[in-house]
Amino acid sequence: MPNVDFTLNGEYVEVNQLLKLVGLCDSGGAGKMLVAEGLVKVDRKIETRKTAKIRAGQVVMFGDVRITVKA
Repeated sequence: MPNVDFTLNGEYVEVNQLLKLVGLCDSGGAGKMLVAEGLVKVDRKIETRKTAKIRAGQVVMFGDVRITVKA
């Protein structure tokens, strides 16, 4: 399982944008589609909000990729 560390530049990042920023999709729109399809988990729960605010300390999973969000 690949692990990716992502450092926030502000208070939060939207989940669809996070997927784009770490290179798991080509655009924020593509990220929204992945979330809508139920393929993304935040803190082990399926995330259905396309623009959910992800803050430091949270873990996002997409497939076998684990993204740890840090301050």
